[in-house]
Amino acid sequence: MEHKIVTIPGFTVAGIEIRTTNEKAMEEIGGIWGRFFKEGIQGKIPNKADKDIIGLYSEYEGDQTKPFKLLVGSKVTRADNLPEGFVSKTIPSAKYRIFTAKGKMPDCIGAEWQRIWASDAKRAFTYDFELYGEKSGTPENAEVDIYIAVK
Repeated sequence: MEHKIVTIPGFTVAGIEIRTTNEKAMEEIGGIWGRFFKEGIQGKIPNKADKDIIGLYSEYEGDQTKPFKLLVGSKVTRADNLPEGFVSKTIPSAKYRIFTAKGKMPDCIGAEWQRIWASDAKRAFTYDFELYGEKSGTPENAEVDIYIAVK
């Protein structure tokens, strides 16, 4: 299946963050997402650029088998006055290959990551992100774009 490649201008994301690995994904990644919704984190992020939620993967220590950071939050117009415990990251303009997860949440996300890991994408392992927009709102039939930074 052919995936679209796009260049995206830089942007800033603010929210909460963990360092984890794919081996701990079910527990730790599920945990940060649970905290994000339970604590109403999106509503506490100042200067949101839009209503979308971003799952931002960064600071890879190698490929997908090594530790990385996951920031769950929103795009912001500026990252000042963040609540205590919140972080921000500014992502430079880069080229991305777009994969789209479709189906029941969160299973479709894990399944799409399996396809990404098995793909021939020439990954940069800089910043990758999941974009939870309007189409992701139906848990039984969600659609989430996953942007993979490529060389």
